Amino acid sequence: MNDEMIPLSPDDTFRFSCYGDVPCFNKCCRDLNQFLTPYDILRLKNALEMTSSDFLSKYTLQHTGPESGLPVVTLKPADQRELVCPFVTEDGCRVYENRPASCRTYPLARLASRSRETGEITEHWALIRETHCRGFEQDKTWIVRKWVKRQGLLEYNEMNDLLMEIISLQNQRDQGALDMKSRHMFHMACYDIDNFRVHIFEKGLLDDMKMDADHLESLKEDTALLKFGMEWVKKVIFKA
Repeated sequence: MNDEMIPLSPDDTFRFSCYGDVPCFNKCCRDLNQFLTPYDILRLKNALEMTSSDFLSKYTLQHTGPESGLPVVTLKPADQRELVCPFVTEDGCRVYENRPASCRTYPLARLASRSRETGEITEHWALIRETHCRGFEQDKTWIVRKWVKRQGLLEYNEMNDLLMEIISLQNQRDQGALDMKSRHMFHMACYDIDNFRVHIFEKGLLDDMKMDADHLESLKEDTALLKFGMEWVKKVIFKA
């Protein structure tokens, strides 16, 4: 059987389960090409009690997206030959409660599109049936929308859709990769948020914006800072 992508609606069902007794347990954590979103990084660096700068340095590689021209972050494999996830153990994922969105979504894939006219997000789902995965042989049956809720994806998807808006702006701009200054601002505000916070509160990055004191104080919390950072990128780099 070849790998398949099977379109599903939110009310469709699929059969899947992943646990230690499944013969392929942990195999999907190898041969890895794992992209990380800004919210993935926020959750992982907090779970590991690291600054964003230290997390990025130790666990990631940085690229320029070949299609978007935007800075992209991928997970650095623990084993460069077998491309093993640095967080996988014999007993499973050691950051499971804070695992990236793509790990949570599997064996589903989510494609989201945003209307330019209304701003409304439309979701499309598909089941990824990979030949190596034995989870499809298990008895547990799921409804797509219940899987999404059970895996804690609602917050991840909300945050990741903010990044999708930036990618859409870049696609409309159609000028290739960002210049060096814009790449630095994007990377800091979206990925290296502890450094972004330092620039705000210690280096006066936002002094010209004359922000309300309560709003400024709220940026000391990570999720609020990340949401603001992505809006800041839209305003400063894309003039949106």
